[in-house]
Amino acid sequence: MSLISHFEKREDVLLVRLVGELDHHEAERLKDEWKGQLNDSNIKHVVVNLEKLSFMDSSGLGVFLGRYKEVKQQNGEMVVCSYNQAIKRLFELSGLFKLVRTANDEEAALERLGVAS
Repeated sequence: MSLISHFEKREDVLLVRLVGELDHHEAERLKDEWKGQLNDSNIKHVVVNLEKLSFMDSSGLGVFLGRYKEVKQQNGEMVVCSYNQAIKRLFELSGLFKLVRTANDEEAALERLGVAS
C-alpha cells in the first residue's frame, strides 16, 4: 500500500492527513509535498492527523523532524494526533514526542493552537 497525503489550510495552520504506509519509498515524495505546502502558504503551525496511517519507519521520522524544524523557525508548533500504538511507540523511542505536542484528535489539536474547527 502506498501513501496518500491530504493538505488543508485553516487560518495559519496546515492540516496534514496521512493515509497508508510511510516508508522510505514514500518519504521523499511526502517531504517535497509538505515543504511545498509550507512554502506556498502563510503557515505558522502544523497539525498532523495519523488516524489512517497504518505504518511508518525511521525515514518517516526524518520527514517529521525536518518539517518540525521548519515550523519552529517560524515560531510555530507541530501537533500530532490520532496515532496508533505502533506509531506512538516509534515516536516515543525516537524522542520526537519530546519536541511535538500531541492531541487525541484533530479538533483538540486545532483547539490547542487557538483555531476553531
